[in-house]
Amino acid sequence: MPRAPKLASFPAIRGALRFYQVCSIITGTMLLLLVAEMVVKYALGYELFLGGSGGLLWFAPVIEGPTGRESTGDGFNLSLGILIGHGWFYVVYLFSCFRIWSLMRWNFWRLMLLASGGIIPLLSFFMEARVAREVKAYLQAREDAELHSGAEHSTLTHAIPTENQR
Repeated sequence: MPRAPKLASFPAIRGALRFYQVCSIITGTMLLLLVAEMVVKYALGYELFLGGSGGLLWFAPVIEGPTGRESTGDGFNLSLGILIGHGWFYVVYLFSCFRIWSLMRWNFWRLMLLASGGIIPLLSFFMEARVAREVKAYLQAREDAELHSGAEHSTLTHAIPTENQR
C-alpha cells in the first residue's frame, strides 16, 4: 500500500491539481477536434485550410497520390496544425498526470488511466472531474483530521490560560 502524501506537499498538490485540470480540458478539446478532423479527412475526403486561394477558412479535397493521401489545398493546413498541436500538448498533459500522480502517491495503474485520457475521446473530461473531486475530498479529510488531532495534543493550547481558568 502506498504511503500517504505529506502534509507539507498539500500546497504543491493543489497547484498540480489545478494544472492537471487545465491540461485535461485543453487535451480533451484538442482530441475532439482531432477526431472530427480525422472523420472529415478520411470519411469525407477533405482537409481544413486557413488562408490561401480558398479564402479565410475552407476545405480542400484530399486525393489519392503515389505516396498516399495528398492534400490539394494551399495556405496553412489547419488539419495538420490540430494534429501536431494535440501531439505536443499531450506531452504537457502527461507531465501534469505524472505530477499529480507522484504527489498523491497513487499506484502505477492510476497513472496509466490518467494518461489514457489524452487518447480516448471524452475520457479526460470524466477523469478531470473524478480526480478533482477525489483529491479535494482527500485533502480536506486529511486537514480536518490533522486539525482535530493536533488541537487535542498540542501543548501550546494547554499552556495558555483562558478566561475561565484564571
